Amino acid sequence: MSIQVLRADTREVRPWKNGGGLTCEIAASPEHAGLSDFDWRVSMAVVEAAGPFSVFPGVDRLMLILEGRLELEIAGAERLFIDETAPAAEFPGDAVVTALAPAAPVTDINVMVRRGRFTASVERRRIEGGAAVVCQDMTLVVTRAGGLTAALGAQRCQLDEADAIRVDAARGALLRLRLATPDEVIVVHVNAVR
Repeated sequence: MSIQVLRADTREVRPWKNGGGLTCEIAASPEHAGLSDFDWRVSMAVVEAAGPFSVFPGVDRLMLILEGRLELEIAGAERLFIDETAPAAEFPGDAVVTALAPAAPVTDINVMVRRGRFTASVERRRIEGGAAVVCQDMTLVVTRAGGLTAALGAQRCQLDEADAIRVDAARGALLRLRLATPDEVIVVHVNAVR
């Protein structure tokens, strides 16, 4: 069981695979994996203009909007409208996906996993006081405003704005979260397919 604080100011910013924008990697496995050889990857990006998403063969994607509203066109047919109140959008990484021009920049969290090897979920959780998250194979909690105290057994840490905590190999353990001021956190779970 391991716990790691991932500070927002130490994240690596990389170009999108297709060069159309920038992404800020929060966590990936294996560590320091590239855009073609990760097992799973969690990142944050800003969509500022219309354009195609990068194609990731053999990958499943989840996208959760943190700020703004985005319209996606999937495989030239399906239209999907997502905003900061919607659940995560799920689509195959090998599909042709295009973002239609947003009215303002859109900030999102992207979770990508190798299809058939890993599954993932991502959700917003509003915390008023305290809450607990049941850990999976890998659990990641990203703060929005900061001021979050996280505890796993005897291990405790304090997170600031946009920081994250990563917990590995603690399936079934309770990660206890406490916020002095009610706010939202983003919870990501990744599990190996058994």
